[in-house]
Amino acid sequence: MIQKISKNTIGLLLLIFLSVFISCNPSVGDSNTQKSTDINELEEIKKRGKLIVITDFNSVDYFIYKGQPLGFNYELIKKFADHIGVSLEIRTNYNLKNTFRSLQEGECDILAMGLTITKERTDFLQFTLPIMQTKQVLVQRKPEGWQKMRKKELENHLIRSTLELANKNIVVEANSSHCQRLRSLSQEIGDTIRYFGSPEFVTEALIQQVAEGRIDLTVSDEHVAMVAQTYYPNIDIALPISFAQNLAWAVKKDSNQLLEAINTWLKNYKTSKQYAFLFTRYFKNSRIKKTIKSEYNSYKGGRISVYDKFLKEQSTIVGWDWRLIASLIYTESRFNPNAKSWAGAFGVMQLMPVTANKFGVGEGSSPQAHIVAGIKYLKWLDKYFSKEIPDTTERINFVLASYNAGAGHVEDARALAKKYGKDPNIWFDNVDYFILQKSNPAFYKDSVVKYGYCRGTEPYRYVSEIVDRYNNYKNLIKS
Repeated sequence: MIQKISKNTIGLLLLIFLSVFISCNPSVGDSNTQKSTDINELEEIKKRGKLIVITDFNSVDYFIYKGQPLGFNYELIKKFADHIGVSLEIRTNYNLKNTFRSLQEGECDILAMGLTITKERTDFLQFTLPIMQTKQVLVQRKPEGWQKMRKKELENHLIRSTLELANKNIVVEANSSHCQRLRSLSQEIGDTIRYFGSPEFVTEALIQQVAEGRIDLTVSDEHVAMVAQTYYPNIDIALPISFAQNLAWAVKKDSNQLLEAINTWLKNYKTSKQYAFLFTRYFKNSRIKKTIKSEYNSYKGGRISVYDKFLKEQSTIVGWDWRLIASLIYTESRFNPNAKSWAGAFGVMQLMPVTANKFGVGEGSSPQAHIVAGIKYLKWLDKYFSKEIPDTTERINFVLASYNAGAGHVEDARALAKKYGKDPNIWFDNVDYFILQKSNPAFYKDSVVKYGYCRGTEPYRYVSEIVDRYNNYKNLIKS
């Protein structure tokens, strides 16, 4: 029978984790008490216009690289959101028990994570068709000087049989399938395996602790461990402790229409060239190692750009989160100081010559000077809208749209919104609709319009793109 590590035996583990023991039982609450509804959740999502998803933050499924949100599950769920015609809101949660509870209580729609399909979990979740297959592996640290050892000598220092796990201390993510597997494995080998279910650290963080010598052993899905091994070459992941297992997304027990929509889409999409490319990109492409090791990877280095420190200092000019300005810069130039548009905008902030001159910079000015000028322009726009739109969060949307299209076109869209019974001080689902319509003669020739035609798709997409990316930055990049 498997035993939990007692306070007397975990010793240093308690100092490391500063936590009491958390059970590895994956169940969260009685499935009979789960909320039930006859509402078609898929239609509710479409009506809301947004799919709310929780996914894993790791170097495989969801991360930021050079300012761009990436990841296997992130890209896959974004494709599904596009398929059903809604925007995507990504959330992260570092505790599986809380993640399951968030789904059950309706705080999100889908768990787009690599969840192992287990009998225990089917009591309170519905799983989609498998996203992929993997197996669980033991993660252990190679001995000091392993680079100079012959293969046979190295093998003698490593665990190479599950029987050798008897009486070993293994730290795993609390409420994970790894807990269940160790419990079963203890029965299979007929001996005690001691485990500690850490509520504070996800699997990749535990792998890092193995690599750094803070704990001895953990368990990981093989595809995650293989990626981690690229930046922790001193870990060994050669010992499988399970057979192949299916990984899938999950929805609530009563989300039948949503589940059917996901499965229908997955069945078709997984046979496409796009899926094959996506899978290869993250799991079979040797260049992914460069991405993972980069200081501009949110999981490894946590930097968005070379301008992070400067943005943190200068963002106080306008009083915005520096990560929001970074998202704007990514959209404008992808942090390229030599960028120049067909319309004559230049530099990292893509300032038009007239605006640049107004704020004292030119094409020959430094990127830092361009950033300061751009932020001062944002402040000017913010002040312009401050009386009409007192809500600071809402005002950001109007400032962003004006940065792209000019305040005049945004004022026209506000006037149209007011005329047609929408709120002129709310951007999404109100003014944004009318900025989109400013390429339509029926609207741009309206008597309330002063600035005429505007290619409205640009500011319409511009605001959503920047805000969505900023939300991803908030998830993954420290403030």
